[in-house]
Amino acid sequence: MSYTVDAVSKAIELLFLVAEEGGHGVTELAKRSGNTKARAFRLLTTLEESGLVRRQMPMASYSLGYRALILGGAAQAQLSLIQVANNMLEGIGRECNESVLVRIRDDEETVCVAWWDAPHALRVHSQLGDRRPLFAGASGKLLLAHAPQALQDKVLEGALPQFTPNTIVGRSALASELRKILEAGYSTSFAEKSAEMVAVAAPVRDVSGAVVASLSMTAPASRVPPQNLDQYIAILQAAAGRFSSALGYVPS
Repeated sequence: MSYTVDAVSKAIELLFLVAEEGGHGVTELAKRSGNTKARAFRLLTTLEESGLVRRQMPMASYSLGYRALILGGAAQAQLSLIQVANNMLEGIGRECNESVLVRIRDDEETVCVAWWDAPHALRVHSQLGDRRPLFAGASGKLLLAHAPQALQDKVLEGALPQFTPNTIVGRSALASELRKILEAGYSTSFAEKSAEMVAVAAPVRDVSGAVVASLSMTAPASRVPPQNLDQYIAILQAAAGRFSSALGYVPS
């Protein structure tokens, strides 16, 4: 049994046509939407009365109306990075059975903007606003790899303090690592920022395709040996794809 209302579906299709290609008249919109001209006119008139489209004279072409701005603003707020993260992180974390978090780039640092802690007695705990250097750890290296070249050069030419024996502090080695991350599509870290911690990070993209955040899993190294890392990489990459889709990203 179908619960859809045909007239509503057709009206929504017309609304999206106007949004994507404003400036057409009823004849062209009817043709593109597969409606008769009479039906397209009735639907457009209904949308016009609702304030979602407006008819512009003298050509009687249609564009979005003022109430469409309300929808756009509400969608932008409701589909924000943090809101999507809060809706998705627990499910991703339970799939990994480890702590997961979202980090964004802020100049030469990363900032934790959302997290979910795994219910293990031994776990890697994160907190909102936690900052880390951009060159160390899975999330930092991932965001640095996708950063503008000027920022990459700034980081590579600056101080690279060694937090653990595994921190990459050689400039050529770090540059090579960034290239590998771009080729692989993910980043890993084995105790680069904190001893005994393993992390995997995947890129989150917005509607423009730009990498706006990292989605990462962190765990004690004792629970995630290197030979078991592939399963976490697969989970994080798939989850980052869903995350990106929720932000409006459509792969080319």
